[in-house]
Amino acid sequence: MAVSMREVDPVFQGAGQKDGLEIWRIEKLQAVPVPKESHGKFFTGDSYIILKTTALKNGSFRNDIHYWLGKDTSQDEAGTAAIKTVELDAALGGRAVQYREVQGNETEKFLSYFRPCIIPEEGGVASGFRHTEINEREHVTRLFVCRGRHTVHVKEVPFARSSLNHDDIFILDTKSKIFQFNGSNSSIQERAKALEVVQYLKDTNHEGKCDVAAVEDGKLMADADAGEFWGLFGGFAPLPRKTFSELNGKDTAFASKLLCVNKGQTVSVDCEVLTRALLDTTKCYLLDCGSEIYAWMGRETALEDRKRAGLAAEELLREGNRPKSHIIRLMEGFETVIFRSKFNKWPKKAEAVVSDESRGKVAALLKRQGFNVKGIAKAAPVKEEPQPQIDCTGNLQVWRVNDSDKTFLSFSEQCKFYSGDCYIFQYSYTGDEGEECLVGTWFGKRSIQEERTAAISLADKMVESLKFQAVLVRLYEGKEPIEFFPIFQNLVIFKGGASTGYKKFVSENGIEDDTYSENGVALFRIQGSGPDNMQAIQVDTAAPSLNSSYCYILHDGDTVFTWVGNLSSSMDQELAERQLDVIKPNLQSRLLKEGSEYDQFWKLLGVKSEYPSQKIVRDQESDAHLFSCTFSKGVLKVREIFNFAQDDMMAEDIFILDCHSSVFVWVGQHVDTKIRAQALSIGEKFIEFDILMEDLSRETPLYVIAEGSEPQFFTRFFTWDSAKSALHGNSFERRLSIVKDGLKPRRDKPKRRPTTSSHTGRSSVPDKSQRRSASFSPDRVRVRGRSPAFNALAANFENSNTRNLSTPPPAARKPFSKSSPDPAKPPQRAASIAAMSASFERPRPTLIPKSIKASPDVNKPQSEASKPKPEVNAKESTPAVKDGQTLTSTIQEDAKEGQPEDEEGLPAYPYDRLRTSSTNPVKDIDQTRRETYLSSAEFREKFGMTKEAFAKLPKWKQNRLKIALQLF
Repeated sequence: MAVSMREVDPVFQGAGQKDGLEIWRIEKLQAVPVPKESHGKFFTGDSYIILKTTALKNGSFRNDIHYWLGKDTSQDEAGTAAIKTVELDAALGGRAVQYREVQGNETEKFLSYFRPCIIPEEGGVASGFRHTEINEREHVTRLFVCRGRHTVHVKEVPFARSSLNHDDIFILDTKSKIFQFNGSNSSIQERAKALEVVQYLKDTNHEGKCDVAAVEDGKLMADADAGEFWGLFGGFAPLPRKTFSELNGKDTAFASKLLCVNKGQTVSVDCEVLTRALLDTTKCYLLDCGSEIYAWMGRETALEDRKRAGLAAEELLREGNRPKSHIIRLMEGFETVIFRSKFNKWPKKAEAVVSDESRGKVAALLKRQGFNVKGIAKAAPVKEEPQPQIDCTGNLQVWRVNDSDKTFLSFSEQCKFYSGDCYIFQYSYTGDEGEECLVGTWFGKRSIQEERTAAISLADKMVESLKFQAVLVRLYEGKEPIEFFPIFQNLVIFKGGASTGYKKFVSENGIEDDTYSENGVALFRIQGSGPDNMQAIQVDTAAPSLNSSYCYILHDGDTVFTWVGNLSSSMDQELAERQLDVIKPNLQSRLLKEGSEYDQFWKLLGVKSEYPSQKIVRDQESDAHLFSCTFSKGVLKVREIFNFAQDDMMAEDIFILDCHSSVFVWVGQHVDTKIRAQALSIGEKFIEFDILMEDLSRETPLYVIAEGSEPQFFTRFFTWDSAKSALHGNSFERRLSIVKDGLKPRRDKPKRRPTTSSHTGRSSVPDKSQRRSASFSPDRVRVRGRSPAFNALAANFENSNTRNLSTPPPAARKPFSKSSPDPAKPPQRAASIAAMSASFERPRPTLIPKSIKASPDVNKPQSEASKPKPEVNAKESTPAVKDGQTLTSTIQEDAKEGQPEDEEGLPAYPYDRLRTSSTNPVKDIDQTRRETYLSSAEFREKFGMTKEAFAKLPKWKQNRLKIALQLF
């Protein structure tokens, strides 16, 4: 049923069109906007409407509406706030969740908007009260009680000893000092959170200049601060205990009841089990859960019916004398996770359609009434390509799991995985705070459970041997996170298995062993983003395995085909050629473009059939959610932390960060050892329960991170300050030192020394010949060429007789120094180093032009086309190089023959000849660095920057620009 927009208050024009808070106060039964500088300031005699708009990563907005009722507000104001909230929801297209907030019993979500707390002032507008005016020259001593582990409820209480007790935390704000009194039964987490209120009062009431003291319950006059505190109350006296009613004030078990609202009257719905089918889209319902009452409104209901449902929920609270219960109103299609969890097997949540038509009607109505209304705004979806938040030039070690033990893989074998095996890897790299370490397990799709269990146990022992300073990650084939592939740079995943456990399993169960054989028929899908991040995945040798968005390598013994999908990019094609040097390094491949395949190609795939064309989409990262966790006797309890920040994570607790594509388990330094050992199991339980009901895969990447060892791919979800993790003591002691003395900048963290693994007897630092450069900078330019892992995989084919002639020789990498140059060093030394580095950076000439490895002539017989080119040609075309003479001399000699030179000493060629689509291409150049042969003037014209500025760009940005200019 269409909603009548004439009943919507024009004051809500343009609401909810940008991220942030919008607040209205009820004045004379009308909603009046509250200026931004007054946000968070509430009066006990007023009612307010608060709209929180959150821009999501998918480009949509999430709206939450709260109407807050002060303890002294009038009944008319409270009713007006409830009705106006429904009108605001209608203006937003009926997609908001609405919450009723009562002073002193606000929801944690509401309080999270006004960190660290709200402290309502006496007074009101229409209630007859006058706002309290405090003389700035005279400070009034006030006593507050604080409750809450994650969000703090603050309430002012009489300044008297009788207000104190052993269970809560109290803050006494005097003219010269702020005291925090910690009840003996309060937790460390509650005490640490209360200190945020102390900091707030210090900044607000004292301009950040006053003393702060902590008083522990039970410490009498032995402590000077305690003596001063009790002296303000007239001396020490025993504190009263809480009454039985106060200790048991929470709702007991309450059986949920479903009520249908018909013209403002409620009728009970008889049912044994709550199911989604009970809710009719043309009606409104109340779900009474005791501490919360949910008002569910069908999309086909009238605006007046929705208002009546809200008033019926208010009446239900009054009849039951439950002033502290919350009312949550929600529209069909926008139900919260908690509401859906009340029903048995709630259907999979589909993307709800936002009623732009309804919002358009509001805009048209307001425009007719003379308001200047802009079009409906939508959040811009996040289109940035995710980048790995990890240094990809560290040291890598890999083990294959064999039964209950692990076998170390040589450098040339560590990037070859099998789908039937389990692997353990240890990766050490340079992070923001020094040396960091990642220990991970990778489970192939067909690996056996016994070896998976063994892999987890072995990885746990490795992390323990590193004193829990390493990050632990559990990965499944096909669900790897973005940080995984760049670590390996060039990864090949074969079918079958090489472990003893897999072979035994295949043999004992009579299963056909399909382990990869280089002499058999195999099909590989090629994927990746560049030479330092590419993979070859063996797939079923069948036509449906093809995909128009990828390139493939198909071989039958010595017969090799490279299949190029019509939707694949030039980068995909280049990666396919590079992978040939690994899979079939000494054979020529026949290039087949999609639609021009040979009959032999389809014969090898069985039969020609349909196949997909869309790229394989991995799980996308969604908006992150943080949960605090308690785990006892196998039972996991979680609680969401709204609008989270680093300070919400306490050293005594375990927290889980869920961003859908990955799940992180954060373990505080003071977590009990037995609980710490179950961190991975806690994460698995969380994934199993799918708390957010978002169809979380059981194979979602799962990280375990110890406090103080947070990697950048975790801290990016926060505004992170590593100095806070360096403080000593528990959460309360740390924050007390910050409140008293401020947060001191963290000194350079000593880099962790690479640790020798006690399980293999091998040092975690490979030999110099196998080490990658450990220095890292986001602006550093990695010289184009084959990666170390690639060189290792192709190590057996690095002579001119066996190298695939189509791939350019690897360019020499620039040796980076870990320490920055000292300006005080003699200039002669710097000049010598610069000259030496320049010689390394000069590109190696292409010995054989890439065009030599073109697809064979289709008119030639297959046997002739597939023959490798005579090796003597490669030798004849390669100039002799004397000892000590650099290969760049060849290019320089060519430049002397009348060709103009650029500043780097390279010959300069016109842009039209350097393009990949040129009809007159330049030969005998490094095909992977075409841009370096542009003159400086033409380089600036095409790229819009100098060569020096281009060299400082990240690799992925360089590649993107080169692809756009057809130089890649």
